[in-house]
Amino acid sequence: MNIGLYFGSFNPIHIGHLLIANFVADSKLVDKVWFVVSPQNPLKPSNSLLNEYDRLHLVNLAIENDERFKAVDIEFRLPKPSYTIDTLSYLTEKYPLYHFYIIIGGDSYLNLPKWKNYDILSTRYQFIIYNRPNIHFPTPQQSNFHVIDAPLLEISSTDIRHRIKEKKSIKYMMPDAERLEIERAGYYK
Repeated sequence: MNIGLYFGSFNPIHIGHLLIANFVADSKLVDKVWFVVSPQNPLKPSNSLLNEYDRLHLVNLAIENDERFKAVDIEFRLPKPSYTIDTLSYLTEKYPLYHFYIIIGGDSYLNLPKWKNYDILSTRYQFIIYNRPNIHFPTPQQSNFHVIDAPLLEISSTDIRHRIKEKKSIKYMMPDAERLEIERAGYYK
């Protein structure tokens, strides 16, 4: 089985993330997309992060009716900060019959050489790269790098958090079940 791993803090997950996952699932490169909720991205500050279990819960609410998607907390139990190579090593050992594809944006593709054990990642694993607004990257030459043409949305988790702080509506920016839970729990205020 081919599994697309969509890593992120998902702080919170929004329709931009879901559209990308949908396009990846429709690409036929993978059978399922796993949302790997990262407790801490080594390249991002963690002071604005909602608790990892709350973010996992919000991802589950956002994807609850799509059997192609699964939220996973695998990195919660691994050493922090989380490095993709360590997570993949663990998953490859735990699921030896699965083939893992790493889903990244064009911005992350440009930063790949800075990733821990980039040389191993770039030769042992498949990558699915999606476009990002205002990010231009050369077409990869390696056969294990696949570019998909997913729609671009000018929406970000940062903007959503700011809208919540400013008491503005976040309706239509995420599935209703997730939005209602954010409002009920008072997240990001």
